[in-house]
This record gives sequence, C-alpha cells and structure tokens, in this order.
Amino acid sequence: MTLTFHWFLPTNGDSRDIVGGGHGVPTGAAGGARPASVAYLGQIARSAEQLGFVGALTPTGAWCEDAWLSTAMLTEVTERLKFLVAFRPGLLAPTLAAQMASTFQRLSRGRLLLNVVTGGESQEQRAYGDFLDKDARYARADEFLHVVRALWRGETVDHDGAHVRVEQARLHRLPDPVPPVYFGGSSSAALPVAVRHSDVYLTWGEPPALVADKLERVRALAAGAGRELRFGIRLHVIARDTTEQAWAQAQRLLDGVSEADIRAVQEGLRRSESEGQRRMLDLHGGSRDGLEIAPNLWAGVGLVRGGAGTALVGSHAEVADRIAEYHALGIDEFILSGYPHLEEAYWFGEGVLPILRDRGLWRHPDGRPGTADHVDVPFAGVPAPQPAGAR
Repeated sequence: MTLTFHWFLPTNGDSRDIVGGGHGVPTGAAGGARPASVAYLGQIARSAEQLGFVGALTPTGAWCEDAWLSTAMLTEVTERLKFLVAFRPGLLAPTLAAQMASTFQRLSRGRLLLNVVTGGESQEQRAYGDFLDKDARYARADEFLHVVRALWRGETVDHDGAHVRVEQARLHRLPDPVPPVYFGGSSSAALPVAVRHSDVYLTWGEPPALVADKLERVRALAAGAGRELRFGIRLHVIARDTTEQAWAQAQRLLDGVSEADIRAVQEGLRRSESEGQRRMLDLHGGSRDGLEIAPNLWAGVGLVRGGAGTALVGSHAEVADRIAEYHALGIDEFILSGYPHLEEAYWFGEGVLPILRDRGLWRHPDGRPGTADHVDVPFAGVPAPQPAGAR
C-alpha cells in the first residue's frame, strides 16, 4: 500500500515563525503575519495539489476561520485536492451535518474527508453553547456518528438517546462517495468511539515507541469490535538539503519564540482536558532544552502551539527514513505542515516525496512520474518558491 500525504491549511494565519492556536493558547500568542485569505490559502492548496498531496486538513475552533465555509470556497480554485474538514459533533444537528457532507460531496465531486473533533476545552465549548463535560462529549459523539452513518446508508432514523434525538430523519440525496471519517483521541472515553466509527484513527507525532503502543491498543479494541482501521499521524516537518540546514531552521523558529509566549501558552495548555495534549506537553515539559525527543523528532513547536507539537527535522533522506519507520508501525496516512506552509510544502514535496517514490512507498495521485513537472503561477502576491535543490 502506497503512503498518503495530506497538507494543512492555516486558517488562523501563517508566518515564517511558529503560529500559535488551539487548546487554550491565548489569542495573539505567536500570531501570523500572512492573513488567511482565500487567495493565500488557495495558493497553498494549489501547490499541495500540484506536489502530490491528496488532501489538506482544515482546523476548527474559535481561533481560526470556519472549516466548512473556507474549504467550500477553496474547492473552486483547486481540481483534485480533498479537504479534511474538522468539525465538532454537538455544535450542529446530526441530520444537518449529514446533509452538509452530502452536499459538499456532490458539489466538490467527492472531495470531502471528515475529521471528528469532540472538543478538548470546556471553556471554548461553553462559548458555543455546549455545557457537557469531556466524557459526555464523547458519548454524544458516539450517538451523533451512529445517526450520521445510518443516514448516509439511506436509512430513516429514529433515535432517542441521552444526548441526541431525531425522529424520521432521512436524507433525500446520499453522499457519493460516503466521506471517510478521521478520528483522534487518546483517552479511555475516546478510543471506543474511534473504534466504532472511524475509518482512519489519528495520532499526534509521539516517538515511535509510544505510537506503537497506542496503535496496538487501538488494534485490539478494533479487533474486538470486528473492525480493521487505517492509521494516520499528524506532524510538522522541516526538511532541507542537509541535516545542518534543517536544524538551523528549527533553531531559527525557536529563537523567534519569547519566554513570555512560552509561559503564557504553557499555562493555557496545562488547563487542557485533552489526554493527547497532556501527552504532547510531557514530551518537552515547557523547556527549550532536550527538544529532540527521538531521532529527527523535535518538540519545539509545542512550546507555543496547541495540538500537534512535534516536527520531523532533518535532511530529505532522514525525514524519509523517519516516515518509513512510522509506516512500519502501521501508519499509512501523514498529515503534515510547516512554517510557512507555502514554502514548506515545496521543501517536502520536491525533496522528500521523490525519495519515497524511488523507494516504492509513494506515487503521485495524478500518476505523473515526478512532483515538479510544473510550477503553478502564484495568485496571492507571494513569489513561487524555487525548487529545493536551487536554494
């Protein structure tokens, strides 16, 4: 099975420095210098499409633009790229969510992927009118996805549960294809829901040994439920022509982070209810020291960013080696990002993907032999990056 790569759309803004956001990060901490306009996001999306990424993750939360609306607009400036739309069960009715997904599939010609996010911060959930605690949010997500999947099968649904109630719910037009469901979560409340409803189980970029342990737990639960899941991982990436250049870039990002920002962000993240976020914090402990927590795995991003906080750092060959190592554990899908997202897409797409292609681990979704057959004309006022070898 060839590997699948997705990129990321920074709908909270982009920068040559680390941009904070999510999981209790204070607004304004490590902010972005490039606004999240349709023109700029479209440039990232078109570049990702050309380079060979299958899809692009779009986050959800009060700290970024709405994922459904942003991606719907970006379908008009792309041709093949799929959009991994993060959304929160409970902030909209399951019948409406199923209908929205069905509409998206028809109008985009099947380019929707769905990332279920239950919400790890009660304070933010309450701002949206959701007053359930964390465990109840997972229980609600379980009911929600049960109803949505039944609707996608064409069933007429009556459901009277603890958190979700619908009567005679039915879709008049079914999604074709049914959008795959991506689901993360590390807590005891999250894993059973992920096993029952996800097509792809996602983990953040922990060291390989920790990832292996987590995947084994999920496999065992899935086997008990008679299911077999695919696995994906969420990472940042800094790939360069040489090891020294890559680590110099990581150091430049770290040098751009103030101690005040680290203290403010870490204070917010320590209040997070997310088990996955706690595991991210344990990797660096809020310190600038010892941030290479495994070969070529750097935890510096997590000092000022909530959620995914680790990056693969190294030469193109080293990054390819680490990807192959995660793949050997069972990871088939990689959701990647980097600062800034336009330039880093080219570094990875033109530097790492050809190595994985030559190893027989990846092929371009369009079937083309390489990843740099042409360079799209920029349309957001940002010059097109030069090929990696020319820098």
